[in-house]
Amino acid sequence: MTYQNNLLPQPDGPIIFVTVGSGDFDPLIEAMDRLAPSLDLPVIMQIGIGRYVPVQARWFRHAPSLDPYYEHAQVVVAHGGIGVTIEVLHRGIPLVSVDNPDRPDQHQEDLLSHLSARGHLIWCRDLARLGDAIHRARTTPLVPFTMPPLAIHLIVDQYLRLLAEGKDPHVVAKRYRGRRVRPEDVDELP
Repeated sequence: MTYQNNLLPQPDGPIIFVTVGSGDFDPLIEAMDRLAPSLDLPVIMQIGIGRYVPVQARWFRHAPSLDPYYEHAQVVVAHGGIGVTIEVLHRGIPLVSVDNPDRPDQHQEDLLSHLSARGHLIWCRDLARLGDAIHRARTTPLVPFTMPPLAIHLIVDQYLRLLAEGKDPHVVAKRYRGRRVRPEDVDELP
């Protein structure tokens, strides 16, 4: 069956949801489009600014919120961006992540390597094996993800306060550079 973009297709039951964020990742969208007819659940894809337009699955470019799709997703297939990765893991939805090799650095690869090694997601390194990765995500118990405590907002606050007071804010950067910092590690500067 060939689908047309029907402007934010609404899920009406369980789905496999694919998202590439605000950018593009045509190889992932093309691979999922080829795979869609062989899957036991409907596929809905958020394709961003990509050039490839799916013909085997429902699709849209952007939405004000991806919540309706996450709420119906039995599995999410996504690019390796940190935003979507953390959001999906936080929701407890099985996640297949594919790093986009067109990115200027390997930050997606680093993130996915770390989270995959801890059993939080399935990292698909080869789009030819995407079907297998989706099957594993649906059948393998994944380790629940818990967001570690963050301290960056406290460090930024210290930096900005010193800057506003006309003091040298770089003392903050020097104090915490290269350290793993938990909220309880951040104390007032002298």
